[in-house]
Amino acid sequence: MSELIEPSQEGAVRVRYAKAAQNREASLCCPVNYNPRYLEAIPQEVIERDYGCGDPSQYLSEGETVLDLGSGTGKICFIASQVVGKSGRVIGIDMTDDMLEVARRSIDAVSANIGYSNVEFRKGRIQDLKLDLEALDKELSGQSISDSNGVLELEATMDRLRSESPLVYDGSIDVVVSNCVLNLVDADRKRTMFAELHRVLKEGGRAVISDIVSDGPVTEAMMEDSELWSGCLSGAMTERGFVQAFEEAGFHSIRFRKFDLEPWRVIDGVVFRSVTIEACKGISSDGSGTGHAVLYRGPFKSVTDDLGRTFIRGERTEVEDADFQRYRCNAYEDSIVPIPSNSVRASDKSCSETGCC
Repeated sequence: MSELIEPSQEGAVRVRYAKAAQNREASLCCPVNYNPRYLEAIPQEVIERDYGCGDPSQYLSEGETVLDLGSGTGKICFIASQVVGKSGRVIGIDMTDDMLEVARRSIDAVSANIGYSNVEFRKGRIQDLKLDLEALDKELSGQSISDSNGVLELEATMDRLRSESPLVYDGSIDVVVSNCVLNLVDADRKRTMFAELHRVLKEGGRAVISDIVSDGPVTEAMMEDSELWSGCLSGAMTERGFVQAFEEAGFHSIRFRKFDLEPWRVIDGVVFRSVTIEACKGISSDGSGTGHAVLYRGPFKSVTDDLGRTFIRGERTEVEDADFQRYRCNAYEDSIVPIPSNSVRASDKSCSETGCC
């Protein structure tokens, strides 16, 4: 029954963001400099009533399939649609009807401005990306739950929908983005949420998440303050805790793409600031050796990766094919030289042939 009872924090979030979809609330967002070129195509009401603390869209590439968690009125989705281009696809997920209404009615205007349509919005909770809430609404239309049997039937319906028609399928997304939303999820459901991020990504896919983090633990009093919670503050994870959550969910190559030195807020001695983290999903390996190697550039004498493997500066290390592909991703471009098995020396091949650029 726990799935059916709306947590107090989630209820506060739902109410506050429903109001923020109607009237702009400045305290819900940090100052962010978005590319004005992309904003020109987006209706003003979307820009004014969308909230965030960063711009994960700037780390996207053409042709990618993007999932935006907590998409709100759709600003990041509409920016992303232009970055990934006509060959790309963007899916926004939000649980607030008022936000979805603004986003959906803006699709035609944006499409007319950019010359194509590649965005859709779905209703769901980011900690449960299998459950399509609009499909559930249709199943429940005209029904009432009056006893425990009704609750059990509802739970069975929810499980069936997750299995038969998941909101987001396994391994279907190139990049998951989010802008100041993950910290709105209840603390006891954050682990499930990170697991969901990992589930929906393709092998080799990545998450690019902008959010508010703290430099130390949030107090119990702050956790119980619904205004601070819905304001993206008291649900914040610590800097280390945020990284660790990605690690525990199975991500690797985790790095801060942005770390604001200037605090957003300081409350009871706890400093809150905006960051953007990028984390990658691994590629399956059959354990075979291929003769591929990597060389650590420096500047440190040695480094240890997420698998516990240590690389010595200037020394070649043979790796399996799956790991070789991992080290070819952009996260390592400044520190690792990938050397293919058919390469006598990395310098013998052009940049385009090795994929190191």
